[in-house]
Amino acid sequence: MADPLEHPGPHEFATDDAGAQPDVTQETAGESAPPEWWRTAVIYQVYPRSFADASGDGIGDLPGVTSRLDALVELGVDAVWLSPFYRSPQRDAGYDVSDYCDVDPLFGTLASFDRMLEAAHQRGLRVIIDLVPNHSSSEHPWFQAALEAGPGSPERARYLFRDGKGEHGELPPNNWESVFGGPAWTRVIEADGEPGQWYLHLFDTSQPDFDWSNPEVRELFRGVLRFWLDRGVDGFRVDVAHGLVKAEGLPDLELPEAGGSLGGSREAPIVPYWAQEGVHEVYRDWRRLLEEYEGDRVLVAEAWVDPLERVASWVRPDEMHQAFNFSYLMSPWRADALREVIDDSLAAFGGVGAPSTWVLSNHDVIRHATRLALGEDHLQGHGIGPKTQGLPDRMPALRRARAATGLMLALPGSAYVYQGEELGLPEVTDLPDHARQDPTWFRTKGERYGRDGCRVPIPWEADAPAYGFSESSSSWLPQPSEWRELARDRQLGDPSSTLEFYRAALRLRSEFALGAGELEWLSELEGERMPKGVLAFRNNSLIVVANVGADEARVPEGTLLLASSEVPDGLLPADTTVWVLPAR
Repeated sequence: MADPLEHPGPHEFATDDAGAQPDVTQETAGESAPPEWWRTAVIYQVYPRSFADASGDGIGDLPGVTSRLDALVELGVDAVWLSPFYRSPQRDAGYDVSDYCDVDPLFGTLASFDRMLEAAHQRGLRVIIDLVPNHSSSEHPWFQAALEAGPGSPERARYLFRDGKGEHGELPPNNWESVFGGPAWTRVIEADGEPGQWYLHLFDTSQPDFDWSNPEVRELFRGVLRFWLDRGVDGFRVDVAHGLVKAEGLPDLELPEAGGSLGGSREAPIVPYWAQEGVHEVYRDWRRLLEEYEGDRVLVAEAWVDPLERVASWVRPDEMHQAFNFSYLMSPWRADALREVIDDSLAAFGGVGAPSTWVLSNHDVIRHATRLALGEDHLQGHGIGPKTQGLPDRMPALRRARAATGLMLALPGSAYVYQGEELGLPEVTDLPDHARQDPTWFRTKGERYGRDGCRVPIPWEADAPAYGFSESSSSWLPQPSEWRELARDRQLGDPSSTLEFYRAALRLRSEFALGAGELEWLSELEGERMPKGVLAFRNNSLIVVANVGADEARVPEGTLLLASSEVPDGLLPADTTVWVLPAR
């Protein structure tokens, strides 16, 4: 058998002279141009605050990102997605934007962004940046002007200001609640010193929602898109893409029917502030704008919507290019559930001509090296911490996480990798209360831990200050002592490490064109039916077998190219995935 963790080489792909792949509508020498890069890409999420700190202040920055790009090339990804780096008071880690066309000094300058972008393109990496159109910071000039201008003014019409209910307007306009906990409305003090109107903020009080029925708002964001496209970015990940448009009249949420859902489902009515039909015209407009630019520029939707058929409506041919597959991310580690969501994903996205996307971790959810070994009752955004019952042991949880990664990266379509998952980083569960910074923690008065545990700065060098995250010993969230053994330099070159497992998987995914392949489920191998709890499929010339259950399964005959953990005596243990090139 071949070494399942043979070291991969640097990742490369061909580009034209401008650094962008040819437009798919063109044909050369009678042959169709290659499909758009994003249909099969592996995209690496960089959370700038926690990736690499070049200034020494304990907060990651754009020069830090530039300094670590070679590591991403060596990993084998195709593109980088950057979480927000715009000017911001940082009440919600940059998702409260005060200037959409500038870089916050915490992260650098526009010049340092340009240098980072150029360096990424020189290395064949495309760059997608976050865009936050649902709300601005309360310190945005528009919102400050709205506060000064008063009720009924054009300035207030850019946001969702409303009079309150009750005899004196003392009650919120409706019963909506913030995603971060507490009411979604805050009352302002008017110029005369008296309580006045209320404004909507589906997130923190410092994040007032725009009114997307206002043409000024739409024109603002057209300008923002052009500003960054002119600088050369390859696309945008659109934050809260399902939330821009609210139901006419802002009706109360029907709480019993909607439950805790983040979107509409087959059983529940559409939540009046999520997934309204009007959002689609916004993205059709943006799609037309992007198509004015050369190269394959992309729009990626963060749309927490159920079911998958509704998510697919975001990626119809004239709208966005991709949507995050949260149904897959939130699926439990059960063979029947995984097969169902994989089938549903391929059918829903394929039905509108879009690639399915696959993701296991990001900056908003418990890292999958911990989450997949928990029960199924951990809600998105709530987080876990010292008082959480039933926290798993790290190594068995990591074994399951590696098996899940082996399954995900073998699926056709595009995949997302969150910084640090290639190191096997678990959720940090022992952060001291005084160090927490997520608004969820404060708005729920400590009832929910929030998302800080997946945002701790990642380790690069075991014996360096802050494990190589910063030249100083500073780190905006404290790093646990176990980060030392998980540092990149400790794992590089170790064939048993999670890092080398990811590198091998990404190399093989590219070599065997799995992203562009087709999935064929296999109910039996070599005349034997697959045990319950085992998933097996063929993608192009590879056979992938994932043991999600408890009973051992036999590894197919052929060359073992990848194994998420050891497979003694040709038997596949639980929580293990293998990629096999069958014998001819």
